[in-house]
Amino acid sequence: MPHRLTISGLKTALEAGEFSAEELTRHYLDRIKSPSNQYNAYITVTGDTAISAARKVDQERAKGLTGLLTGIPIAHKDIFCTEGVKTSAGSMMLDNFISPYNAT
Repeated sequence: MPHRLTISGLKTALEAGEFSAEELTRHYLDRIKSPSNQYNAYITVTGDTAISAARKVDQERAKGLTGLLTGIPIAHKDIFCTEGVKTSAGSMMLDNFISPYNAT
């Protein structure tokens, strides 16, 4: 169960080929979508973008072009603008705001 590993453990497992970045990303996306996920903590999930990025990471890893945290999925609060993604800051007033730019 990758979700029980530390970041260091995830890094080691990725480097050892225990799972790919795409498999890891799909694992977390499945947990987010799971009916047993009682927290409902995600406002916007960019699953297709995450899978696409993970595939690219797997290609880079095969060439030895990855850094320390490459391939480890992250989630960030709904307050950081990401171009083309709903960013509401949890506010009903911004519920339909799609950011035209990325936060710096």
